[in-house]
Amino acid sequence: MPTTIQKSTLNFLKQLRKNNNREWFAEHKPMYQAALENVKAFQADLLNLMSEHDEIENSKLFRIYKDVRFSKDKTPYKNNFGGSFVRATKWRRGGYYFQIEPDNCFIAGGFWNPNAADLKRIRTELSNDADEYRKILNATDFIKVFGTVQGDQVKTAPRGFAKDDPAIDLLRYKQHIAIHKFDNNLVLSDEFIYKVNDGFKALRPFFDYMSTVLTTDENGVPIE
Repeated sequence: MPTTIQKSTLNFLKQLRKNNNREWFAEHKPMYQAALENVKAFQADLLNLMSEHDEIENSKLFRIYKDVRFSKDKTPYKNNFGGSFVRATKWRRGGYYFQIEPDNCFIAGGFWNPNAADLKRIRTELSNDADEYRKILNATDFIKVFGTVQGDQVKTAPRGFAKDDPAIDLLRYKQHIAIHKFDNNLVLSDEFIYKVNDGFKALRPFFDYMSTVLTTDENGVPIE
């Protein structure tokens, strides 16, 4: 039976939110360690499920300790556990992310901060022909889990593209992200890990499309 997220894990995070200081954290280090091991085991079991539908070369559980040097919020700890999965080889683009946090548990995937060259390549492809991408975003499985693609957008048209471009609604995106949130009760259930896996599986056509675009030039020739 795959690992389930324990109620004690969410309880630890709830208490940390109210007591985000080093003294409290040191006194409750055993609670943190138990929660950390729970999420580590969950991520390991999730990786096993994901390996059935994608190739993952690396997984990471982010540290709970914050870098506060450049932040106005000087609380020393994050109020969540976050983990990521990197797809294997340069030909498979995109990344998966999950977050465990009381009242803010979610999965996400896509392209958070594509570099200028990648973003231009995506926009050029969509300007030339956005039909395939629209079919992916309108697919039943994608809509059921994620609704629609999300991300920051420019207000009018990106530089080099016309305001009346048929794909202007897609060209405005500076990010292409899919997000799905879960309520606490589902997070604590046995089916949560399967829901997360199904959500990531629903991203595969989206990732495959973007991977093809970002690993070829405008003529469809693979980039070495």
